[in-house]
Amino acid sequence: MTPRPMTPRPSRRSPFAPCTPYPPDVAARYRAAGHWRDDTLGDLLSETARRHPGATALVGPSARSRHTRVRLTYQALVDRVERAAAVLASQGLAPGDRVVVQLPNVAELAVVVMALFRLGALPVFALPAHRESELVAFCRITDAAAHVVAGQGWGHDYLATAARVADTLRAEHRDPPVVIDVERCDLEAADPVPLRRSTPHGARASEAVAFLQLSGGTTGVPKLIPRTHADYLYSVRESVQICGVDATTVMLVALPATHNFPMSSPGMLGVWMAGGTVVLAGDPSPRTAFGLIAAEGVTTAPLVPPLVQAWLTRAERDRAALHSLRTLLVGGARLPDSVARRVGPELGAQLQQVFGMAEGLVCYTRLGDPADLVETTQGRPISEADEILVVDDLGTPVAEGDEGELLTRGPYTIRGYYGTDDRSSFTSDGWYRTGDRVRVLPSGHLRVTGRSKDQINRGGEKIAVAEVEDALLRHRAVHDAALVAVPDAYLGERTVAFVVGEPLANDLTAGSLTAHLRTIGLAGFKIPDRIEIVDRFPTTGVGKTSRAELRRALARGYTERSQ
Repeated sequence: MTPRPMTPRPSRRSPFAPCTPYPPDVAARYRAAGHWRDDTLGDLLSETARRHPGATALVGPSARSRHTRVRLTYQALVDRVERAAAVLASQGLAPGDRVVVQLPNVAELAVVVMALFRLGALPVFALPAHRESELVAFCRITDAAAHVVAGQGWGHDYLATAARVADTLRAEHRDPPVVIDVERCDLEAADPVPLRRSTPHGARASEAVAFLQLSGGTTGVPKLIPRTHADYLYSVRESVQICGVDATTVMLVALPATHNFPMSSPGMLGVWMAGGTVVLAGDPSPRTAFGLIAAEGVTTAPLVPPLVQAWLTRAERDRAALHSLRTLLVGGARLPDSVARRVGPELGAQLQQVFGMAEGLVCYTRLGDPADLVETTQGRPISEADEILVVDDLGTPVAEGDEGELLTRGPYTIRGYYGTDDRSSFTSDGWYRTGDRVRVLPSGHLRVTGRSKDQINRGGEKIAVAEVEDALLRHRAVHDAALVAVPDAYLGERTVAFVVGEPLANDLTAGSLTAHLRTIGLAGFKIPDRIEIVDRFPTTGVGKTSRAELRRALARGYTERSQ
C-alpha cells in the first residue's frame, strides 16, 4: 500500500480557523513593553546569516542515510530553505495551508520547517511516534494540505502509515493531504529565489499564527496550540539570555526536535538566533550522544530525566567524551533531587532545570542560582510579565507557599486552542489551567509536586488516561479498563492498565491487548507498560465507581504489592 504520488495542485483547503486572540489592550501592552516585535520566524535564519554567513548552523544525518552527516553553514542553510520553499510552493502549498510534519531528527526537518515559515504555511508538529489514531485526528482538525514523512528507513514504515491515514480520510469523504517523502523528494530542485512575504511586515505578520504545536490533553482528542511569531520569538529571545546562548554554543538535540522544549527553550531556534550550531542526533541513545559530543564539541543539550540517568550510567565508563559539555538543560518531567545532585560531579556540566508547557509558560533555574535551588526546584518564569496564580480545588488562591494547581497567563501563553470551542482549560479572564500542582517559594522558584489533570507524565511524554482506556474498550472482550500511574525511578511514572474481561472471555491476555492497541494505531509510548487482567474493580466508599478514586485505589494496591 503506497500513498498517492505528490503532484502539483491548487490548494482546496478550508480557511484557517479563528483562534482566541489576546485582548486588544493586553496585546498593546505587550507590544509597548517591547515583548512583541515585528520580526517573524521566516526571518530568523536570514538575519543570522547576514551576521555569520560562514558559521556552521546545522549538523545532522541525512534522511536518505543516517550514516551521512550533513554540515551546513548559515548561508548554505538559507539557500536550501529557499530552494525547499520554492519546491513546496510548486507542489501546491500556499500561505495559510496546514502541513503535518512528522520527521525524525534529520537535516531535512530543519529545512522543511524553516521553508514552511518562509512560505507562510503552518507546520503542525507531529512526533515520529504518532500513528494513525493521532495523525487522522490532526488532519481532521486542521484540514492538512500535506503530510511530510521520512519514507521507510527510520524504524517505521511512515509511507504505509500515511497511506492508511489517507484511506481513513477518504472513507470519511475528506480530501487527504499530499504525502511528501523527504527520502525521495528533491528539496533542492528549484532555484533559491528569495520569496516574497506572504503577509506585510510588521504587527500584522508577527501577530499571526506561525504553527500548531501539540498539547498533552486529558482526552483522546488532540489539542492544537496556536503560537504566533511574536509570542514565540519573545520566549526564545528571553531564553537565549537566561541560558547564556551565544555564537560559541553547540547544542545537541537528541530529543524529538519538534517538541517545544528542544525547539525553543532555548532550543534550535535560540541557537540559530545567537549564531551557534545545532547538532541533531539520529537516535537518543547515550552511545550516539556521547560520540557526537566528542566529535562536535557540544556545549549544551536538552534532556528529559530518563536520558539524564542513562547518561550518568554511560559516563561511568566514558566521562572523557563529555570534555566540552558546559550546561545540561533538563525538563519535560520532574527530575528527582537525588539525580539532580549527581549531574555536576558526574557529567561535569552545570544543571539548568526547565519547566514549562507548549501552551506558553517557561521557567528556568538561573546559572547563578544557589545549588539547593538548582537541585530542588524547576525554576522561575522567564518574564516579569508572566502572571502566576496557585489555587485550590475550588479555584480559590492558596496561602503563600501552599500547594495548589498552577494557573498562568502572559505574553507568550495562549488564550485558547485551535479548532475547538472547548474552554475547559481556560478561565473566563484568560488564565490557562496548566494541570500542574506546585508550590511557589519566596524566591519565586516553583517546586512541581504533581498533576491535577487526568494525565500521566511518562518520562516527559504526556499520556491522556481517557484515550488509552477508550482504546482498550474497543477490544471485543474488554468489559472495563482503567489506566493508572505508578512511581518509577527511571521514568518518574509508568503506566499499568487494569482490565476486566467480558464474561466467558477466556482468551483475553496482556499480549492480545497490546497487539490490539498497536493494530488500531496507538502511539508506542501510550501502550501500557504492564496490563493486569482482573475479575472486578473495587468500588468507592459509597458503593459506586468514581473513576478518579478507582484509579487511585488500583494504583495504591499495585504499588503495595510491588514493594
